[in-house]
Amino acid sequence: MDAIIMAGGFGSRLGMGEKPFVDLLGKPLISYVIDALQKTESIDDIYVAVSPATPKTASYIEEKYEGKVQVIPTGGGNYVGDMVYAVKVACINKPLMILMSDLPLLSPALLEKVIAEYKVCGKPAMSIFSPISVCKSLGIRPDTVFNWDGEGKLIVPSGVNIMDGKDVEHEQEYVSLVMDDIEFALNVNTVDDLKRCKEMILERDAKSIKN
Repeated sequence: MDAIIMAGGFGSRLGMGEKPFVDLLGKPLISYVIDALQKTESIDDIYVAVSPATPKTASYIEEKYEGKVQVIPTGGGNYVGDMVYAVKVACINKPLMILMSDLPLLSPALLEKVIAEYKVCGKPAMSIFSPISVCKSLGIRPDTVFNWDGEGKLIVPSGVNIMDGKDVEHEQEYVSLVMDDIEFALNVNTVDDLKRCKEMILERDAKSIKN
C-alpha cells in the first residue's frame, strides 16, 4: 500500500510558519510521519503533497530523503482537490493511505493495525476516528465532531484515511474505525499541542531506554 502525506497547510493557528516544517525535538513534524511510514512493512511508496505555502517543507524532503520520498506540488486550493490531484500524479490505482503531516506520535504498529482492519472491513474506504473522550483527556478542543452509531457517541476525525485510488474522484463508501489510541487524537494545531507531543515523545523515549 502506498501513502500520501498532505503537507500543504501553513498552520495559521500554530503561528510558527509552515506547519509540516515546525521543529519538534530537533526535526520537522513531517519527519515523524515519514519515518513511521518507512518502518511500516505494509507501506510501499511514500509521497508528500506540498503547496505554494510550504516551500521549505518541499526542499527539506527532497534533500533529506533523496528520492526515497517523492514530492508532489499541488495548487493548494483546497484539501480534497489537492488530494485528488496528488493521487492522480502518483498514478495510484489501488488502496492507499492518506495522512496529515501533523501526527508525530504515529507508530508503525498502529499503522499496521489500521491496514489490517482495512483489509477485512469489506468497504473501499476507511476513516480513522478518535472518541471525543480521548480528545478531552488530552485537553484538545476539536473543530470537527461526528455523531457515531446514532446513539450520541461523539467521534473526531484523526486525519488518517484509506481509500481506493482508482476511484479517487468519486465519493466512496467507507467504514469508521474508532481507535482509543492517543496517537491518533493528538495532532499539532496549537503551541500547547506541540508542547504535549514533546512531553510524550520524551516520556516514550525514556521508557524505551529503561526497557
